[in-house]
Amino acid sequence: MTAAHGVTSQHSSNADASRAPQGTTSTYDDGLSAFMSVRPRLFGIAYRMLRSAAEAEDIVQEAWVRWQTADRSLVRDAAAFLVTTTTRLAINVLQSAHSRREIDVGPLMPEPVDTSADPRLGAERGQALGLAVRLLLERLTPTERAAFILREAFDYPYREIANVLRLQEANARQVVTRARHHVATGRTIAA
Repeated sequence: MTAAHGVTSQHSSNADASRAPQGTTSTYDDGLSAFMSVRPRLFGIAYRMLRSAAEAEDIVQEAWVRWQTADRSLVRDAAAFLVTTTTRLAINVLQSAHSRREIDVGPLMPEPVDTSADPRLGAERGQALGLAVRLLLERLTPTERAAFILREAFDYPYREIANVLRLQEANARQVVTRARHHVATGRTIAA
């Protein structure tokens, strides 16, 4: 799909090169390079929130589509736009799953195994850690989960978390604090 868009855009750009100002032929390439430079981070955010590689990939693809349809001349920071879009899309999926009362029984992110030690013990530790993290994150609402992951896993400042979640900075701090408290106390969410 992107190759077809790239060929079409490049072909039409070449055909209209005499009418277009210099520098506009690389607009598509700039969009692609900006997206590809943050794609691993986008996947990491979606994967940590949704705990499913397939769903995370779907979210990243939807973020790509939205990036392609956005007026990038109005976007001041491509990375911030893409992270915000990805986070909001993941929150939408989580809220939709919660409203349908779906329960995720899939494994969490696989942990790297220490190959110098006994591989069986490393795999067991990884599986236990994955289950523990999954159980902890299930105790958070989608907004709390997003704020918690952005802060703890990606070390985002509260101001950026507030922008992504459309909150005031003080509210973002409170959401992260509540998420930490809910993880520590073992709160359960009513189904």
